[in-house]
Amino acid sequence: MLELKGITKKFDGKTILDQVDLTVNDGQILTIVGPSGAGKTTLLRCISGLEMVDGGQFLLDGQPFDPATNRDNDAVIGVVFQDFQLFPNLTVLQNVVLAPTMVLKKSAADAEKEARALLERLNLGGKADLYPYELSGGQKQRVAIVRALAMHPKLLCYDEPTSALDPDLRREVEEIILKLKREGMTQIVVTHDIPFAESIADQMLRVEPKE
Repeated sequence: MLELKGITKKFDGKTILDQVDLTVNDGQILTIVGPSGAGKTTLLRCISGLEMVDGGQFLLDGQPFDPATNRDNDAVIGVVFQDFQLFPNLTVLQNVVLAPTMVLKKSAADAEKEARALLERLNLGGKADLYPYELSGGQKQRVAIVRALAMHPKLLCYDEPTSALDPDLRREVEEIILKLKREGMTQIVVTHDIPFAESIADQMLRVEPKE
């Protein structure tokens, strides 16, 4: 269970997040919705440790937790970025095994075995040796999810996972997220797509821009 208590974040003196409190229960999906500039992505970046907060506290399973300084954060909170952030010079398989071998210190053989199993699980079994430019947007999205899952995170975060996808691929991402929920994965999804958010959410947080 992840808890946020009084999380505050400012940029250049302007308050973006003001005393945010929320709880994400294990195995559930929280969607964060709101207009552009309301702080959705900032909140996600704070949760994932990509931004330092200016105030407040995180608790993970009841214990104080600082995403920005936790050395094992890559194995605690996974992030699927809006632009996927795949390495263009690496194959799909190389993209997936890089962090497990470098951060988790897995052997190359073990990391590759697990990566191939994850790729099969998300219907990417025949794509392991392709480069990102050879993939469709939906395939890149799935590779990004596989790469995050390879780190065995307790929590998986998504930033606008359907923003660049057509309706069929949007439904595909929805199915993947719900499948991961059935497998017990706790997930946080930032999206501007209200119907998508409503279709997957156990709880929804609406954020509004600060005046």
